[in-house]
Amino acid sequence: MLDLIRRKQKSVVVKIVFWTIIAAFVGTIFLVWGQGGRGTGAEGDVAVKIDGQRVTFGDFRNAYDNMRRLYQNIYRERFTPEMEEQLGLEGQALERLINQALLLQEADDRDIEVSKSELVEAIGRITAFQVDGAFSKEQYLKVLAYERLTSEQFEDSQRRQLLLEKVRRQIEEAATVSDEEVAVEYRRRNEKINLAFVRLAPALFEDDVTVTDEALQGYYDDHQEQFRKAETVALNYLKFKSARYAAEVDLGDEALQTYYRRHQAQFDVAEQVKASHILLRVDADADKKVKQQKRQLAEKLLGQIKTRDGKNFAKLARRHSDDAGSAVQGGALGYFVRGTMVPAFEEAAFALQPGQVSGIVETNFGYHIILCQGRIEAGVKELADVLDEVKAGVIKQQSRQMALEKAMDAYNIQRKSGDLAAAAEANGLTVKTTGAFERGATIPGIGKAAELNEAAFKLKENELGRPVPLADAIYLTALKERQPSHVPELATVRAAVEAAYRRQESHTLARQTAEKLLAEVQGGKTLAAAARKAKQKLEETGLFSRSYGTFVPRIGSAANVAEVAFELSKEKPAAGKVFEVAGKFVAVAFKARQQADMTKLDAENRGELEKVLLARKKETLLETRLKELRKEADIDIHPALQNSLKEEELAS
Repeated sequence: MLDLIRRKQKSVVVKIVFWTIIAAFVGTIFLVWGQGGRGTGAEGDVAVKIDGQRVTFGDFRNAYDNMRRLYQNIYRERFTPEMEEQLGLEGQALERLINQALLLQEADDRDIEVSKSELVEAIGRITAFQVDGAFSKEQYLKVLAYERLTSEQFEDSQRRQLLLEKVRRQIEEAATVSDEEVAVEYRRRNEKINLAFVRLAPALFEDDVTVTDEALQGYYDDHQEQFRKAETVALNYLKFKSARYAAEVDLGDEALQTYYRRHQAQFDVAEQVKASHILLRVDADADKKVKQQKRQLAEKLLGQIKTRDGKNFAKLARRHSDDAGSAVQGGALGYFVRGTMVPAFEEAAFALQPGQVSGIVETNFGYHIILCQGRIEAGVKELADVLDEVKAGVIKQQSRQMALEKAMDAYNIQRKSGDLAAAAEANGLTVKTTGAFERGATIPGIGKAAELNEAAFKLKENELGRPVPLADAIYLTALKERQPSHVPELATVRAAVEAAYRRQESHTLARQTAEKLLAEVQGGKTLAAAARKAKQKLEETGLFSRSYGTFVPRIGSAANVAEVAFELSKEKPAAGKVFEVAGKFVAVAFKARQQADMTKLDAENRGELEKVLLARKKETLLETRLKELRKEADIDIHPALQNSLKEEELAS
């Protein structure tokens, strides 16, 4: 998106019209000079002089703030600090101030003036000053007062804007477009081209790379940092598993009651209903007659069910229900909680008591008849009903706490000596060892453990690490060995160095092969013949036009290819260079061209193209004149502002 914005910024028409757009909004209109604001230097300091005309830092800051607000209004939440930095708004603001000053001087040289009636008419058209569609002097003064502007200041600003518009129009008056130019543009837009190309992936050349000890050593010497080994540590550790202490857990009444009381949420019982139903399905698009027939059948079945107090419900469900899944079970749905069924069905089911039958319930599935067969009221399971679950919870909780306490005791006893072996002997454990691992990596033998990994790199020799609880156990650790970050000997990383060397050289081979193909085409061969000789696959883009922009069919996003594509011809079939696209090298040659059908250049197309070309010519005329004026002008920018602009340019 930023590239698009930058391309638009190059349009001088946009640059000048920005001021006109801003002038349409009273809140951002005040761009005239000498009124102060927040600046890089003191408000009265001159930021830039254009042929002696002074622009203060306050003026510059006003212009910058207005431009920033404009972009914020356009892009809203997408206007980030990063976008602001990359757009270089300070440079844009300065450029617009200079262009404005130059054009105002040009207006003076051309004796262009703005009459009082023109000024009054322009102000009268501003909607902010209108009431019921008509200019209101009271509204005008009220808005200016709110913006802290006097009428003289505002009218001076408007006069400047009108002068800018007048001088711009006068410069652009020389722009004309001929019928031939329209035809050329139509031809340019509608002609199509087909390219032949060979795409070479470096990976396919890796086996062709010749590897010698001398070449490998040279590559390694130049890329040693690429193979630097990160700092690693290895640990000795004890693993205090909860299961070792399960037999020691207190399962007395008090312990069980305490656990049950503190974990009652996990023993909650939701309100439930056990129900069966008969469904007479009605499609959403069913006509009125079908719905009426289904309803009548539902009423008939309901009457039969109530006559026998629901004792025939299962039989009728098997025979008539359209819910195939439950029909074979006599309509049985089993127990379900709230939130399981569609709202209307659920509301009716939960309103029933065991043995009761609902009326006809309509949902988006059709018509239901519901029989309630049981209820479970919301509550909490009794301890006796969940005793095994409570015991398991107590064992898990207390045994883990015991494991942690054993690990902490071992740590406190041996932390000064760092004797992990003694701690192991005292607790009947075996010292285990990890392999070496890097910061943030999985610990061999233990797994992914961020807290333990972080603690490991803080350990010193003969020091115990504070116990770290993980999901499976409590770990007590000591440093086994530490390997500082280092560049290894070539012999120890030869395989990795060779793989990197092959990747590098394969790029060279792929490029050279593509360049050789291109050279043969430049020498008179077709790309097809050159590709056959080199045993490479020839492809074609198919016909495409300039409207594809930077996208080239079958090649992909490739602005450099798109740029030269339409310059190729039978007489000049080969591109001047090999292109690198998405990591592959592409040799491109002309295949065929389809000329534009000029019979389709009708009046409508001609009119649209004429507008586009005229706008482009006007833009060019204005841009050319501004360049001339800048070249002739004496422009002096304050050093502080110059430095700020350089920093902004570097940042972007």
